[in-house]
Amino acid sequence: MKCNKGQLLPLSDFGNHGAAIHYKAWVCNVPGCGYNLKIRNGDVYLDEPIASGESYSPRVR
Repeated sequence: MKCNKGQLLPLSDFGNHGAAIHYKAWVCNVPGCGYNLKIRNGDVYLDEPIASGESYSPRVR
């Protein structure tokens, strides 16, 4: 982590077919830090930009 103060919090997601993916990403709980680690298709990504999610619109099913 960049801040050396916070803790990494695990995040979950859903796969393409709706199956739960536990611990897909971890983020620092210090808001100003922004450190994150993500697993995507077996690759590990460190410290990618974090979007606010304001522009997110859910899919209609």
